[in-house]
Amino acid sequence: MSKLINDTFLRALLRQSTDYTPVWMMRQAGRYLPEYNQTRKRAGSFLGLCKNPDYATEVTLQPLARFPLDAAILFSDILTVPDAMGLGLYFAEGEGPKFERPLREEWEIRDLIVPDPHDHLRYVIDAVSQIRKALDGSVPLIGFSGSPWTLACYMIEGQGGTDFLTIKKMAYARPDLLHHILDITAQSVIVYLNAQIEAGAQAVMIFDSWGGALSHAAYREFSLNYMQKIIAGLTQEREGRRVPSVVFTKGGALWLEAQAAIGSDALGLDWTVDIGEARRRVGDQVALQGNLDPAILLSAPEAIEREVGSVLASYGQGSGHVFNLGHGITQFTPPENAAVMIEAVHRLSRQYHS
Repeated sequence: MSKLINDTFLRALLRQSTDYTPVWMMRQAGRYLPEYNQTRKRAGSFLGLCKNPDYATEVTLQPLARFPLDAAILFSDILTVPDAMGLGLYFAEGEGPKFERPLREEWEIRDLIVPDPHDHLRYVIDAVSQIRKALDGSVPLIGFSGSPWTLACYMIEGQGGTDFLTIKKMAYARPDLLHHILDITAQSVIVYLNAQIEAGAQAVMIFDSWGGALSHAAYREFSLNYMQKIIAGLTQEREGRRVPSVVFTKGGALWLEAQAAIGSDALGLDWTVDIGEARRRVGDQVALQGNLDPAILLSAPEAIEREVGSVLASYGQGSGHVFNLGHGITQFTPPENAAVMIEAVHRLSRQYHS
Protein backbone atom coordinates (compact mmCIF):
# COMPACT_ATOMS: atom_id res chain seq x y z
CA MET A 1 0.00 0.00 0.00
CA SER A 2 1.15 3.56 -0.76
CA LYS A 3 2.53 5.73 2.02
CA LEU A 4 -0.14 8.07 3.36
CA ILE A 5 0.50 11.64 2.22
CA ASN A 6 -2.15 13.33 4.42
CA ASP A 7 -2.75 11.50 7.71
CA THR A 8 -4.17 14.55 9.56
CA PHE A 9 -7.57 12.87 9.97
CA LEU A 10 -6.09 9.73 11.55
CA ARG A 11 -3.86 11.72 13.87
CA ALA A 12 -6.78 13.89 14.99
CA LEU A 13 -8.84 10.78 15.82
CA LEU A 14 -5.96 9.58 18.00
CA ARG A 15 -5.65 13.06 19.61
CA GLN A 16 -2.17 13.53 18.21
CA SER A 17 -0.81 16.93 17.19
CA THR A 18 -2.03 18.35 13.85
CA ASP A 19 -1.41 21.62 11.99
CA TYR A 20 -5.12 22.25 11.42
CA THR A 21 -8.51 20.63 12.06
CA PRO A 22 -9.23 17.99 9.41
CA VAL A 23 -12.64 17.90 7.74
CA TRP A 24 -14.85 15.46 5.85
CA MET A 25 -18.63 15.28 5.44
CA MET A 26 -21.10 12.55 6.19
CA ARG A 27 -22.73 11.58 2.89
CA GLN A 28 -20.06 13.57 1.02
CA ALA A 29 -20.59 11.40 -2.08
CA GLY A 30 -24.26 12.11 -2.69
CA ARG A 31 -27.10 13.74 -4.55
CA TYR A 32 -25.93 17.33 -4.01
CA LEU A 33 -23.19 16.62 -6.59
CA PRO A 34 -24.26 16.68 -10.28
CA GLU A 35 -21.52 14.17 -11.15
CA TYR A 36 -22.92 11.72 -8.58
CA ASN A 37 -26.38 11.98 -10.13
CA GLN A 38 -24.93 11.27 -13.57
CA THR A 39 -23.13 8.16 -12.32
CA ARG A 40 -26.24 6.98 -10.47
CA LYS A 41 -28.22 7.34 -13.68
CA ARG A 42 -25.68 5.15 -15.47
CA ALA A 43 -25.86 2.59 -12.67
CA GLY A 44 -29.65 2.43 -12.99
CA SER A 45 -30.40 2.63 -9.24
CA PHE A 46 -28.92 3.34 -5.83
CA LEU A 47 -28.34 -0.38 -5.21
CA GLY A 48 -26.79 -0.60 -8.68
CA LEU A 49 -24.23 1.95 -7.48
CA CYS A 50 -23.58 0.17 -4.19
CA LYS A 51 -23.22 -3.31 -5.65
CA ASN A 52 -20.81 -2.39 -8.46
CA PRO A 53 -17.26 -1.74 -7.14
CA ASP A 54 -16.38 0.37 -10.20
CA TYR A 55 -19.31 2.72 -9.65
CA ALA A 56 -18.75 2.76 -5.87
CA THR A 57 -15.13 3.75 -6.45
CA GLU A 58 -16.10 6.43 -8.94
CA VAL A 59 -18.58 8.16 -6.62
CA THR A 60 -16.34 7.81 -3.54
CA LEU A 61 -13.64 9.78 -5.38
CA GLN A 62 -15.93 12.47 -6.84
CA PRO A 63 -16.03 14.80 -3.79
CA LEU A 64 -12.25 14.46 -3.41
CA ALA A 65 -11.76 15.67 -6.97
CA ARG A 66 -13.88 18.71 -6.14
CA PHE A 67 -12.86 19.56 -2.55
CA PRO A 68 -9.63 19.33 -0.47
CA LEU A 69 -11.18 16.89 2.01
CA ASP A 70 -9.02 15.09 4.58
CA ALA A 71 -10.66 11.67 4.26
CA ALA A 72 -12.63 9.50 1.86
CA ILE A 73 -15.52 7.36 3.05
CA LEU A 74 -16.54 4.15 1.33
CA PHE A 75 -19.66 4.61 -0.77
CA SER A 76 -22.10 1.98 0.43
CA ASP A 77 -25.20 1.70 2.61
CA ILE A 78 -25.71 0.70 6.24
CA LEU A 79 -28.30 -1.89 5.18
CA THR A 80 -25.91 -4.16 3.27
CA VAL A 81 -25.60 -6.44 6.34
CA PRO A 82 -29.32 -7.24 6.79
CA ASP A 83 -29.60 -7.58 3.01
CA ALA A 84 -26.83 -10.22 3.16
CA MET A 85 -28.88 -11.97 5.87
CA GLY A 86 -31.59 -12.53 3.27
CA LEU A 87 -34.16 -9.88 4.22
CA GLY A 88 -34.49 -8.58 0.65
CA LEU A 89 -33.44 -4.91 0.60
CA TYR A 90 -35.13 -2.72 -2.01
CA PHE A 91 -35.67 0.99 -2.58
CA ALA A 92 -39.15 2.20 -3.46
CA GLU A 93 -39.05 5.36 -5.60
CA GLY A 94 -39.11 8.38 -3.28
CA GLU A 95 -39.74 6.24 -0.19
CA GLY A 96 -36.30 5.14 0.99
CA PRO A 97 -35.11 1.63 1.91
CA LYS A 98 -37.50 -1.22 2.67
CA PHE A 99 -37.22 -4.95 3.33
CA GLU A 100 -39.32 -7.59 1.62
CA ARG A 101 -39.04 -9.96 4.59
CA PRO A 102 -38.94 -8.01 7.89
CA LEU A 103 -38.36 -10.09 11.02
CA ARG A 104 -41.70 -10.84 12.66
CA GLU A 105 -41.79 -14.59 13.42
CA GLU A 106 -39.72 -16.25 16.11
CA TRP A 107 -38.45 -18.96 13.77
CA GLU A 108 -37.14 -16.30 11.34
CA ILE A 109 -35.26 -14.65 14.18
CA ARG A 110 -33.83 -17.95 15.45
CA ASP A 111 -32.70 -18.81 11.90
CA LEU A 112 -30.59 -15.65 11.46
CA ILE A 113 -26.95 -16.37 10.70
CA VAL A 114 -23.83 -14.24 10.41
CA PRO A 115 -23.15 -13.65 6.69
CA ASP A 116 -19.63 -14.21 5.36
CA PRO A 117 -18.47 -10.77 4.14
CA HIS A 118 -16.11 -12.36 1.60
CA ASP A 119 -19.08 -14.17 0.07
CA HIS A 120 -22.37 -12.28 0.58
CA LEU A 121 -20.74 -8.83 0.80
CA ARG A 122 -17.91 -9.37 -1.64
CA TYR A 123 -18.94 -6.28 -3.64
CA VAL A 124 -18.29 -4.05 -0.60
CA ILE A 125 -14.92 -5.62 0.20
CA ASP A 126 -13.87 -5.35 -3.46
CA ALA A 127 -14.94 -1.69 -3.47
CA VAL A 128 -12.83 -0.96 -0.37
CA SER A 129 -9.80 -2.54 -1.99
CA GLN A 130 -10.36 -0.72 -5.28
CA ILE A 131 -10.96 2.69 -3.61
CA ARG A 132 -7.89 2.33 -1.42
CA LYS A 133 -5.78 1.61 -4.49
CA ALA A 134 -7.29 4.54 -6.41
CA LEU A 135 -6.64 6.94 -3.51
CA ASP A 136 -2.95 6.07 -3.82
CA GLY A 137 -2.15 7.31 -0.32
CA SER A 138 -3.64 10.79 -0.83
CA VAL A 139 -6.02 10.65 2.17
CA PRO A 140 -7.24 7.88 4.51
CA LEU A 141 -10.24 5.69 3.69
CA ILE A 142 -13.08 5.28 6.20
CA GLY A 143 -15.07 2.05 6.33
CA PHE A 144 -18.39 1.88 8.14
CA SER A 145 -21.43 -0.04 9.29
CA GLY A 146 -24.75 0.63 10.93
CA SER A 147 -25.06 -0.14 14.64
CA PRO A 148 -26.91 -3.32 15.64
CA TRP A 149 -29.81 -1.33 17.11
CA THR A 150 -30.19 0.82 13.99
CA LEU A 151 -29.98 -2.20 11.69
CA ALA A 152 -32.50 -4.05 13.87
CA CYS A 153 -34.92 -1.11 13.55
CA TYR A 154 -34.97 -1.60 9.78
CA MET A 155 -34.96 -5.39 10.04
CA ILE A 156 -38.00 -5.47 12.34
CA GLU A 157 -39.97 -2.42 11.17
CA GLY A 158 -39.23 -3.21 7.52
CA GLN A 159 -38.38 0.41 6.72
CA GLY A 160 -36.99 3.61 8.19
CA GLY A 161 -38.72 6.73 9.46
CA THR A 162 -41.17 4.85 11.67
CA ASP A 163 -42.36 5.39 15.24
CA PHE A 164 -40.41 2.23 16.25
CA LEU A 165 -43.47 0.67 17.88
CA THR A 166 -42.85 -2.83 16.51
CA ILE A 167 -39.25 -3.05 17.71
CA LYS A 168 -40.04 -1.37 21.05
CA LYS A 169 -42.90 -3.80 21.62
CA MET A 170 -40.40 -6.63 21.10
CA ALA A 171 -37.90 -4.93 23.42
CA TYR A 172 -40.41 -4.88 26.26
CA ALA A 173 -42.44 -8.03 25.55
CA ARG A 174 -39.73 -10.35 24.20
CA PRO A 175 -36.32 -8.87 25.01
CA ASP A 176 -34.80 -12.33 24.50
CA LEU A 177 -35.71 -12.21 20.79
CA LEU A 178 -34.41 -8.69 20.32
CA HIS A 179 -31.17 -9.54 22.10
CA HIS A 180 -30.76 -12.52 19.77
CA ILE A 181 -31.15 -10.25 16.71
CA LEU A 182 -28.73 -7.71 18.18
CA ASP A 183 -26.16 -10.35 19.09
CA ILE A 184 -26.15 -11.93 15.61
CA THR A 185 -26.03 -8.46 14.05
CA ALA A 186 -23.13 -7.36 16.28
CA GLN A 187 -21.17 -10.50 15.30
CA SER A 188 -21.95 -9.70 11.64
CA VAL A 189 -20.75 -6.11 11.99
CA ILE A 190 -17.49 -7.22 13.63
CA VAL A 191 -16.55 -9.58 10.77
CA TYR A 192 -17.79 -7.06 8.20
CA LEU A 193 -15.73 -4.15 9.56
CA ASN A 194 -12.68 -6.35 10.04
CA ALA A 195 -12.99 -7.47 6.41
CA GLN A 196 -13.10 -3.80 5.39
CA ILE A 197 -9.98 -3.11 7.47
CA GLU A 198 -8.22 -6.09 5.90
CA ALA A 199 -9.16 -4.76 2.45
CA GLY A 200 -7.72 -1.31 3.19
CA ALA A 201 -10.03 0.79 5.40
CA GLN A 202 -7.83 2.90 7.69
CA ALA A 203 -10.56 3.99 10.14
CA VAL A 204 -14.07 2.69 10.79
CA MET A 205 -17.29 4.35 11.89
CA ILE A 206 -20.45 2.89 13.44
CA PHE A 207 -23.62 4.83 12.59
CA ASP A 208 -26.28 4.56 15.30
CA SER A 209 -28.89 6.60 13.45
CA TRP A 210 -31.84 5.60 15.65
CA GLY A 211 -30.23 5.25 19.09
CA GLY A 212 -31.76 8.56 20.14
CA ALA A 213 -35.24 7.00 19.95
CA LEU A 214 -34.56 4.86 23.03
CA SER A 215 -35.25 5.55 26.68
CA HIS A 216 -32.31 6.14 29.03
CA ALA A 217 -32.01 2.55 30.27
CA ALA A 218 -32.96 1.00 26.92
CA TYR A 219 -30.20 2.92 25.10
CA ARG A 220 -27.55 1.28 27.24
CA GLU A 221 -29.13 -2.17 27.03
CA PHE A 222 -30.07 -2.35 23.36
CA SER A 223 -27.67 0.05 21.63
CA LEU A 224 -24.53 1.02 23.55
CA ASN A 225 -23.92 -2.48 24.92
CA TYR A 226 -23.68 -3.91 21.40
CA MET A 227 -21.50 -1.11 20.04
CA GLN A 228 -19.11 -1.82 22.91
CA LYS A 229 -18.98 -5.49 21.85
CA ILE A 230 -18.14 -4.41 18.31
CA ILE A 231 -15.36 -2.06 19.41
CA ALA A 232 -13.86 -4.88 21.51
CA GLY A 233 -13.88 -7.21 18.49
CA LEU A 234 -12.31 -4.87 15.93
CA THR A 235 -8.85 -5.23 14.43
CA GLN A 236 -6.83 -2.60 16.29
CA GLU A 237 -3.80 -2.34 14.05
CA ARG A 238 -3.09 -2.77 10.36
CA GLU A 239 -0.09 -1.89 8.20
CA GLY A 240 1.87 -0.88 11.28
CA ARG A 241 -0.55 1.77 12.55
CA ARG A 242 -3.67 1.93 14.68
CA VAL A 243 -7.07 1.74 12.98
CA PRO A 244 -9.20 4.32 14.84
CA SER A 245 -12.91 3.80 15.46
CA VAL A 246 -15.72 6.37 15.65
CA VAL A 247 -19.15 5.85 17.24
CA PHE A 248 -22.00 8.19 16.30
CA THR A 249 -25.44 8.14 17.93
CA LYS A 250 -27.80 10.69 16.40
CA GLY A 251 -29.70 12.25 19.29
CA GLY A 252 -27.20 10.75 21.71
CA ALA A 253 -26.04 13.84 23.63
CA LEU A 254 -27.60 12.53 26.85
CA TRP A 255 -25.14 9.63 26.95
CA LEU A 256 -21.78 11.13 25.95
CA GLU A 257 -20.00 10.00 29.11
CA ALA A 258 -21.25 6.43 28.68
CA GLN A 259 -20.29 6.46 24.98
CA ALA A 260 -16.79 7.72 25.80
CA ALA A 261 -16.25 4.72 28.09
CA ILE A 262 -16.84 1.93 25.53
CA GLY A 263 -13.35 2.00 24.01
CA SER A 264 -13.77 3.81 20.70
CA ASP A 265 -11.25 6.48 19.71
CA ALA A 266 -13.81 9.15 18.84
CA LEU A 267 -17.42 10.18 19.23
CA GLY A 268 -19.47 11.74 16.46
CA LEU A 269 -21.77 14.55 17.60
CA ASP A 270 -24.98 15.78 16.04
CA TRP A 271 -25.69 19.53 15.98
CA THR A 272 -27.88 19.59 19.10
CA VAL A 273 -24.94 19.57 21.52
CA ASP A 274 -22.32 22.30 21.98
CA ILE A 275 -18.98 20.73 21.08
CA GLY A 276 -17.15 22.66 23.82
CA GLU A 277 -19.59 21.34 26.41
CA ALA A 278 -19.14 17.83 25.00
CA ARG A 279 -15.36 18.22 25.31
CA ARG A 280 -15.72 19.29 28.94
CA ARG A 281 -17.93 16.28 29.65
CA VAL A 282 -15.72 13.58 28.11
CA GLY A 283 -12.34 15.15 28.86
CA ASP A 284 -9.46 13.61 26.96
CA GLN A 285 -10.94 10.10 26.73
CA VAL A 286 -11.91 10.43 23.07
CA ALA A 287 -11.61 12.70 20.05
CA LEU A 288 -14.77 14.47 18.89
CA GLN A 289 -16.17 14.63 15.37
CA GLY A 290 -18.72 17.20 14.26
CA ASN A 291 -20.91 19.07 14.44
CA LEU A 292 -22.18 21.81 12.11
CA ASP A 293 -25.93 21.78 11.38
CA PRO A 294 -26.13 20.58 7.72
CA ALA A 295 -28.92 23.14 7.09
CA ILE A 296 -26.37 25.95 7.45
CA LEU A 297 -24.94 24.92 4.07
CA LEU A 298 -28.18 26.15 2.49
CA SER A 299 -27.45 29.71 3.68
CA ALA A 300 -25.00 32.42 2.59
CA PRO A 301 -21.17 32.05 2.57
CA GLU A 302 -20.69 34.59 5.37
CA ALA A 303 -23.15 32.69 7.60
CA ILE A 304 -21.36 29.40 6.87
CA GLU A 305 -17.99 30.92 7.75
CA ARG A 306 -19.39 32.43 10.94
CA GLU A 307 -20.86 29.09 12.09
CA VAL A 308 -17.66 27.21 11.22
CA GLY A 309 -15.76 29.72 13.35
CA SER A 310 -18.22 29.20 16.23
CA VAL A 311 -17.76 25.41 16.23
CA LEU A 312 -13.96 25.71 16.09
CA ALA A 313 -13.91 28.31 18.88
CA SER A 314 -16.21 26.21 21.04
CA TYR A 315 -13.90 23.19 20.75
CA GLY A 316 -10.95 25.47 21.44
CA GLN A 317 -7.21 24.88 21.50
CA GLY A 318 -5.55 21.58 20.77
CA SER A 319 -5.99 18.46 18.70
CA GLY A 320 -8.66 15.78 18.88
CA HIS A 321 -11.30 17.49 16.72
CA VAL A 322 -12.40 16.24 13.30
CA PHE A 323 -14.72 18.79 11.72
CA ASN A 324 -17.89 17.38 10.21
CA LEU A 325 -21.57 18.03 9.86
CA GLY A 326 -23.91 16.94 12.62
CA HIS A 327 -25.54 14.54 10.14
CA GLY A 328 -25.41 13.87 6.40
CA ILE A 329 -25.18 16.70 3.88
CA THR A 330 -28.59 17.41 2.36
CA GLN A 331 -29.19 16.84 -1.35
CA PHE A 332 -30.23 20.50 -1.74
CA THR A 333 -26.81 21.87 -0.73
CA PRO A 334 -25.08 23.96 -3.43
CA PRO A 335 -21.62 22.36 -3.88
CA GLU A 336 -19.99 25.78 -3.72
CA ASN A 337 -21.30 26.18 -0.15
CA ALA A 338 -19.63 22.92 0.87
CA ALA A 339 -16.43 24.37 -0.61
CA VAL A 340 -16.84 27.51 1.55
CA MET A 341 -17.16 25.37 4.68
CA ILE A 342 -14.10 23.23 3.92
CA GLU A 343 -11.93 26.25 3.09
CA ALA A 344 -13.08 28.03 6.26
CA VAL A 345 -12.26 25.01 8.44
CA HIS A 346 -8.75 24.72 7.04
CA ARG A 347 -8.05 28.46 7.28
CA LEU A 348 -9.69 29.30 10.61
CA SER A 349 -8.57 26.22 12.52
CA ARG A 350 -4.82 26.84 12.30
CA GLN A 351 -4.93 29.36 15.17
CA TYR A 352 -6.07 26.51 17.48
CA HIS A 353 -3.10 24.29 16.63
CA SER A 354 -0.08 26.35 17.70
